[in-house]
Amino acid sequence: MPTYEFVCEKCKKPFTLILSISEYVKGKTKCPKCKGGKVKQQISSFQTKTSKKS
Repeated sequence: MPTYEFVCEKCKKPFTLILSISEYVKGKTKCPKCKGGKVKQQISSFQTKTSKKS
């Protein structure tokens, strides 16, 4: 599942959530600290994991 980074606009705390795409599309993300519903997604890097073929 993808990892998303957010910043709460109420308490200004950054946080990271692992959400399925269907959860992310719903857009009901809340700050885990203050429970504020006004959050802003941050642009972040991503990682991929591939398997090596022998």
